[in-house]
Amino acid sequence: MKFVRQIMTKAVIAKGKKKTEAVETLRPPNEPDSILGCWVINHTYQAKKQGNYVEVVGKYDINVWYAHHDQSKTSVFSETVPYRDKVKVHYRDSSHPSVEEIKVRVIQHPSCEEAIITSDGECFQVTVEKEICVEIIGETLLSIQVHPHEFEEEWKYEESTSSSSDFLMQSESSSH
Repeated sequence: MKFVRQIMTKAVIAKGKKKTEAVETLRPPNEPDSILGCWVINHTYQAKKQGNYVEVVGKYDINVWYAHHDQSKTSVFSETVPYRDKVKVHYRDSSHPSVEEIKVRVIQHPSCEEAIITSDGECFQVTVEKEICVEIIGETLLSIQVHPHEFEEEWKYEESTSSSSDFLMQSESSSH
């Protein structure tokens, strides 16, 4: 044991991943005739740890381009949609350090999977899918083995003799 040392370092100590699909109902000001396009933009989020979960709170804008007034006019309807996801994290070790940092990676940004007009003809029903990964970074101990004797690694190398004029000649010839 006298040749083992411990190093305190920061590392990923817990991870979690969650894929969600949400169906949002949006009511535009005009009764829609058809949907011409749908996209999701402006995704923002924050995260905080709660026990063995990380709560990710965020929002995104859903934009629906649609025709109305008997297909004679088009408009883009936009609505900001908030969300709250609880992502379960799994720890590598049983001990949980007190100082931790949370990193959120978006694997799949929110995107429109399907957009339809509801059966009453007044609303859009948009299916949005996203996937996020959370990592908790904390201090952990690494154990390393220390070599008991003075140790110098042997290197094989050839000694070369060159002058600075040799170097200049090589530089000039390589630039031509």
